[in-house]
Amino acid sequence: MRKVYLVGSMRNPEVLEVARQLRAYGFDVFDDWISPGADTDEEWYAYEKQRGRSFTDALQGEHAQNVFQFDKRHIDAADLLVLILPAGKSAHMELGYAIGQGKPGYILLDGEPERFDVIYAFATGVCNTLGELMEQIG
Repeated sequence: MRKVYLVGSMRNPEVLEVARQLRAYGFDVFDDWISPGADTDEEWYAYEKQRGRSFTDALQGEHAQNVFQFDKRHIDAADLLVLILPAGKSAHMELGYAIGQGKPGYILLDGEPERFDVIYAFATGVCNTLGELMEQIG
């Protein structure tokens, strides 16, 4: 069974729907990173600011390193990654890291982009629909 790491935004409800559908097709899907909820980054920011820590200091904190290692461990264990748009900087970094490690990485668009980005050509595939994605990852 191929292991898929879903990449996306904690604010994107489509992540859970795509995960459900991929599981129905027989994939082993990792999407547990979404469980802290949509406001987790804001809560972490507020906590670190209360402590008087900068972003670079906060990145070295035990919490941040624990979450980072958790995500990295699961990315490293995956057979392929799927980035579900819309998504932010972290999701794009995760996909780039995985592709740099030689893993296939796919992008599932959320419609025709308002602005084209040539760097998406690094992806193994860019898909308009879940059906198209399924054809590519088979």
